[in-house]
Amino acid sequence: MKFDLTGKTAVVTGGGSGIGHAISLALAAQGATVHIFELEGSKAEGTVAEIEKEGGKAQAHSCNVAQQSEVKREVDQIISQGSIDLLINNAGIAHIGDVENTTEEDFDRIYQVNIKGVYNCVHCVIPHMKAKGGVILNMASVAASVGINDRFAYSASKGAVLTMTYALAKDYLEYNIRCNSISPGRVHTPFVDGYLKANFPGKEQEMFDKLSKTQPIGRMANPKEVADLALYLCSDEASFITGTDFPIDGGFIKLNGN
Repeated sequence: MKFDLTGKTAVVTGGGSGIGHAISLALAAQGATVHIFELEGSKAEGTVAEIEKEGGKAQAHSCNVAQQSEVKREVDQIISQGSIDLLINNAGIAHIGDVENTTEEDFDRIYQVNIKGVYNCVHCVIPHMKAKGGVILNMASVAASVGINDRFAYSASKGAVLTMTYALAKDYLEYNIRCNSISPGRVHTPFVDGYLKANFPGKEQEMFDKLSKTQPIGRMANPKEVADLALYLCSDEASFITGTDFPIDGGFIKLNGN
């Protein structure tokens, strides 16, 4: 079976909803035991229930990735059962604003989750992964590569994720640890629906169509499409790939005149 992950153990941060939820399901369907880190444990438990219903294996972990002590606690608990073969750093938060209307509190909050959260996870996992190798996959964004209006702090954070990916791939190549990143364009997740409902009441469909058309392909991605790419990059079929970012953006970066 291609993309077979039988016997592998994965950690997916932010695996309770959206892209992380889809990645968790995809990895479990191919045989991985998936440990889902979520700030709200109930979100992780919902994904675990879906996986177990399909005969897969998963565990829920209530964990704030911005707190290294919490990450270490959960990583140590998993390692006590075996190993961590795959780490998917998916947890992240969004922010809308330019540099003038981004407050210090806003910027610190983005830093804590989107940048420090990735650092905390790799800092705690890599010492265990060095023994037999593994895969690290970071969720970046098209905002790391091109300018997008009113995404100052978010773009800065995803730029950091992208360059951390390159540094990790270089530093740990000798340990057979591969590190890549995925840069999605707009993806239709519950976050998008919540954003539209809060900011454009009564005009949700109109704005959804407008945002969809910013991708040259004419629509948003669905989370499963991103998850399928993640599955490939985590599998042995991608064993020759490291230190690379993979846009999945409907042509946004190259075909939008950026």
